[in-house]
Amino acid sequence: MASTDDLPAEPAAQDPVKLIGIRDTPLSVDEVFRAVGDDAAGGTALFVGTVRNHDGGAGVDALGYSCHPSAEAEMRRIAEKVAADYPVRALAAVHRVGDLGVGDLAVVVAVSCPHRGKAFEACRKLIDDLKHEVPIWKHQKFSDGTEEWVGAC
Repeated sequence: MASTDDLPAEPAAQDPVKLIGIRDTPLSVDEVFRAVGDDAAGGTALFVGTVRNHDGGAGVDALGYSCHPSAEAEMRRIAEKVAADYPVRALAAVHRVGDLGVGDLAVVVAVSCPHRGKAFEACRKLIDDLKHEVPIWKHQKFSDGTEEWVGAC
């Protein structure tokens, strides 16, 4: 009888968190989508958050994002939790900081799972938790010349 030392080692579990980042340069949907590509995934859900031209009834001309130095580590913590709670094959999330104009990409997240339903659920959980828990702040500049800081985004 062979000892357990003679048996082939099981492959190490791969980290499903493929890409996490805070960037001061334009974001790429293609980069995030490619990061979550997996042959075992039957569904990929992707969310793209863009700067809109209004907030409620007020016109928005531009905004700026800033973050705490711990923001990227918090993004990773949240991503790892989502990957642990769902059948995630691969996950990616990037957020922009700095000055952005209307139409610019502010955040891109994607999740691939064996089936579409779980991919949708995991992607929604990821973006919702990032928005509520990562220390990123938004400084909105309105068309009427007023400004407003918004908490974690």
